[in-house]
Amino acid sequence: MEIPVFTVDAFTNLPFKGNPAAICPLLHELSDELYQRIAAEMNLSETAFITRLNPADDFTTGSRFRLRWFTPTNEVNLCGHATLASAAVLFQHKKNVNPTVTFETKSGELCVTQRGEGIVMDFPLNPPTRQDPNEFRDIIKAAVGNHPVQDVYLSSTTKKLMVRLADSCDRSVLTSLKVDPVALLSNERSGKVKGLIVTMKGSPDCQPGYDFYSRFFSPWNGIPEDPVTGSAHTVLACYWSDKLGKKKMLAYQCSSRGGELELEVRDDGRINIAGQTVTVLQGTITL
Repeated sequence: MEIPVFTVDAFTNLPFKGNPAAICPLLHELSDELYQRIAAEMNLSETAFITRLNPADDFTTGSRFRLRWFTPTNEVNLCGHATLASAAVLFQHKKNVNPTVTFETKSGELCVTQRGEGIVMDFPLNPPTRQDPNEFRDIIKAAVGNHPVQDVYLSSTTKKLMVRLADSCDRSVLTSLKVDPVALLSNERSGKVKGLIVTMKGSPDCQPGYDFYSRFFSPWNGIPEDPVTGSAHTVLACYWSDKLGKKKMLAYQCSSRGGELELEVRDDGRINIAGQTVTVLQGTITL
């Protein structure tokens, strides 16, 4: 069996930046076990599998596909960067003729549209709720040490805990955090948290004018740190839109690779997440 595979860097216009995802467009469904083994072999934060919903469709003319995402250890319900990368494979490599394609996923229907140099994803919003910091004292300490924390919020639907650093912190505090994935795992065993977001207010007056910064850690899903995380921004955008009084925002995820996301919070409870992609590898998995 030969399976085509593309490695696409998402949320960047430069190779080796942003977040890499492996994308496999498949003519036939494979077993869950094989999906997981391929994802473990690719060893990226996400490997995505695109399959046809209608056997009569092909990747060039079809407009609706099934999409599933696997980390090296498990399947996940939502992944932004691998959705962006999957759309890029359809639009750029399969020359899909439709302006918009729809993916059927574990998070419902996700529509993705070409726009200029980039791609816009229509995602659900995941509003977080304020938490008592003492309830998560140990995991917060493991993540940010003694740096001052302004807010602690939890998205129960995505199990993402969001920790906002105080405005007195410089951006270098966020970028220099050394977060031990083992310490995160050992300090959170309740099952309430499967991902940790650390965020801080941005510098909108300095070009290019980022409204907020973040980093994201998910050792519970086999990902010590994710370079750029679309799903985390379904939580972050809710929070920062409220705090900043803005619907449109520009965000930067401050991992070592780094990535930029254009966000628009909509009145219908959803969010547009836009970004660019670069394909760095095309190949074949032979089984």
